[in-house]
Amino acid sequence: MLDSATYTPRLKTLYRDTIRAALKEEFGYHNDMQAPRLDKIVLNIGCGSEAVRDSKKAKSAAEDLAIIAGQKAVVTKATKSVAGFRLREGMAVGAKVTLRGDRMYEFLDRLITVALPRVRDFRGVSGKAFDGHGNYAFGLKEHIVFPEINFDKVDEIWGMDIVIGTTARTDAEAKALLKHFNMPFNS
Repeated sequence: MLDSATYTPRLKTLYRDTIRAALKEEFGYHNDMQAPRLDKIVLNIGCGSEAVRDSKKAKSAAEDLAIIAGQKAVVTKATKSVAGFRLREGMAVGAKVTLRGDRMYEFLDRLITVALPRVRDFRGVSGKAFDGHGNYAFGLKEHIVFPEINFDKVDEIWGMDIVIGTTARTDAEAKALLKHFNMPFNS
C-alpha cells in the first residue's frame, strides 16, 4: 500500500508541472488559477431491462464499477414508473460513482494508457462530444477493457458512460486540456 502523504498521481504532477503552464501560454491567461483543470469524473452503468427482471443485476454492476473506480458505487433507482417496461418507481436500474482528487487522476491515467487501447477496433474517441461548457462525455461498450475486472468472474458485460468534468469555460479550452493529458481524439 502506498503512503498517501508522499504519493502523488502521475497525471496530477504532469498537470502542475507542465500542462498548466502550456495552457496559460496557449490561451493568454494572466495567472495559474485561470487555466482549466479537471473537476470530476463520473462513471455510470445503466442495467436497463435486465435489472427489471433480476434485481441482483444492479448490485453486480455496482460491484464491478467499485472495482474499476476504487471507490464504492451508488445504486441508481428509477424516478418514474413506466408500465411498458414493467418498471416501478424506486427499482434499482444501474450504478454510478463520482471520482475527485487523486482517484480521478489515477482513473484517467488507467483509462488513457490501459483501457482505451484494449478496446476492439479502437480509432480514438470523438472530438465533438463536448457539451458547450467544457465537459466531455463518451461511452464504452464493454466494461471488461479495464484490467481490474477478472473476465472469468463476469456474469454480464456492461456498457458504461464516462463524463469528464472540467473547469473550462469553452469546449476549445477543455479539448486542449484533455489533449495535453494525451486523450486519443480522432478529430
